[in-house]
Amino acid sequence: MSNPNSVHVIGGGLAGSEAAWQLASAGVPVVLHEMRPDRPTDAHHTDGLAELVCSNSLRSDDHEYNAVGVLHEEMRRANSLIISAADNNKVPAGSALAVDRDAFSAEVTKRLNELPLVTIKRGEVAGLPPEDWDNVIVATGPLTSPALAEAVRSLTGEDSLAFFDAIAPIIYKESINFSKAWFQSRYDKGDGADYINCAMNSEQYDAFIDALIDGEKTEFKDWEENTPYFEGCLPIEVMAGRGRETLAYGPMKPVGLTNPNNPDVRNRAVVQLRQDNALGTLYNMVGFQTKLTYGEQKRIFKMIPGLENAEFARLGGLHRNTFLNSPKLLDDTLRMKAMPRLRFAGQITGCEGYVESAAVGLMTGRFAAAERLNQPLLPPPPTTAMGAILSHISGGAMIDTFQPMNVNFGLFPPLDTDHLPKKQRPRGRDKKKIVSERALEDITTWLASPRD
Repeated sequence: MSNPNSVHVIGGGLAGSEAAWQLASAGVPVVLHEMRPDRPTDAHHTDGLAELVCSNSLRSDDHEYNAVGVLHEEMRRANSLIISAADNNKVPAGSALAVDRDAFSAEVTKRLNELPLVTIKRGEVAGLPPEDWDNVIVATGPLTSPALAEAVRSLTGEDSLAFFDAIAPIIYKESINFSKAWFQSRYDKGDGADYINCAMNSEQYDAFIDALIDGEKTEFKDWEENTPYFEGCLPIEVMAGRGRETLAYGPMKPVGLTNPNNPDVRNRAVVQLRQDNALGTLYNMVGFQTKLTYGEQKRIFKMIPGLENAEFARLGGLHRNTFLNSPKLLDDTLRMKAMPRLRFAGQITGCEGYVESAAVGLMTGRFAAAERLNQPLLPPPPTTAMGAILSHISGGAMIDTFQPMNVNFGLFPPLDTDHLPKKQRPRGRDKKKIVSERALEDITTWLASPRD
């Protein structure tokens, strides 16, 4: 039997793992429930905690000029398990923080297993948690079990919103033709050679676009047909269908790259592959989320110069994501208004992205710990990256049009510059740096706030 003072965390993904870590770090016993492997999902491949399903990248690590990088740094200062494990298992990715996904998951699983205050229980929590669980964090992510999703739906009287996330393929490095492909980071960022690049001329690009548009796609089930895509994770063929130049100006933009195999040739487009494991044997196709059938993926992606003989460790796919209308249903510490003993964390709250999910898990873990210990804990200020996300999902967004959102500088309160002449008001990179510095100062103050 679990400790009667335990907080129960449902879901062992990024958000649930981070929440459990924060609770235990505060001295609060926690029972972490993960339904895998007893009940597998369509997207997961292992039973490890914090398995990365889509990309292996946690995106930009630049804490001066990028909102995601600011969030990374805030989480580092807040003793984040997820960011610590990512730092320990990172692979080359230019200015981004990308990881060996298997080693990353293994470290998160090991560190949680080693904590005396954490009990990991395998098996599905079907329906609403038992009434004697008085402090619960639901962090079931995009693949919430049908029974729990239906229970939450009935409790709130609302239909869960939903959208589709897509997964990019992973290729064995040894199958790539380096007489055509080459190593280079765009504009030589990072170590300067963190990506494998495959260039296309105009004829190759046009043929590739036609193949993407005409290729056979997976069919939606009846109940999926009206489900939209998340704009930040569109399938490659959907982007291609929006205009022939969409990819050339998006994930396949050729700028900042020079092909040493043909230095005098102007590229129409470039496909980039990012290292996916520490050994450097696996590379994922950046921006190549897809709903093409497996057979079509192999046929069409082998049209890319350098990938003629590509062997796939994993093909792309599509999975359905569910989330709450959080501005209507949750308070500012992410408790459900209709049942305050339940908190929600991760993508089910309507945040989008690995780092954002983990950050919401971090906050809910701290909120739940403070509640259990009878300590005050105000939400982080909206001037911080964590506070900006929290403000968006707990009331800052419009209820009628709420959609998942990545962290971005548009969520931060504007700088107070009205007293300055227009020509002296910071813009562009200067403005981003000031907003970032303000965020890190404010998160440091919040983390140091008294808990008694």
